[in-house]
Amino acid sequence: MKLWKSLSLAAIIAASMTGCGGATPEEEADFRCRIDGTLAPEWACGNANSMEGSIVAVGSAPLSQAGQGFSRREAMANGRANLAQQISTLVKDKVEQFTRSTGIGAGESVDKVSTQVGKQVAKVSLKGSKQMKYWQHPKNQDIYVLMGAPEAQINDTAKKTVKTSFKNDQALWQQFQSKQGLEGLEKEFAND
Repeated sequence: MKLWKSLSLAAIIAASMTGCGGATPEEEADFRCRIDGTLAPEWACGNANSMEGSIVAVGSAPLSQAGQGFSRREAMANGRANLAQQISTLVKDKVEQFTRSTGIGAGESVDKVSTQVGKQVAKVSLKGSKQMKYWQHPKNQDIYVLMGAPEAQINDTAKKTVKTSFKNDQALWQQFQSKQGLEGLEKEFAND
């Protein structure tokens, strides 16, 4: 009986060892975009932050009984909301980076300016946003759209808004001008 158990254990170990000689886990892993088990475009999984000189975000909506047009508009609205959040965060980060590099303003006033600028730029940029891609899930009919806003327009609006915001606070505006802030602003919000 003991011999039988030892042979069984040896057979199990041998079988498991030969099973490991195949593909590596990296080769077996499939990192392609899948939504509800169906292969989908990479952008539909949110794997793109920019495309063709635009800042982009994904929106989706289930197919409604009101029809495909209604669902598409809902997906576009969701995409614009995501785009606004992304633009606001991007602009806020750039403004904070810019203000640190030029050394202007106290923390509280910089936070106020960067938050205000981010919201204003997102609001303006959404007017120029457009649908760049469309995909409909073949099984559940959910609609996915990729919304984009031109990065050059976002940067231009951000520069103008930052200058206006700093001008509204005379102390910050003096610091901004005295530290060659305009050159730093141009670098942070390049239009190329």
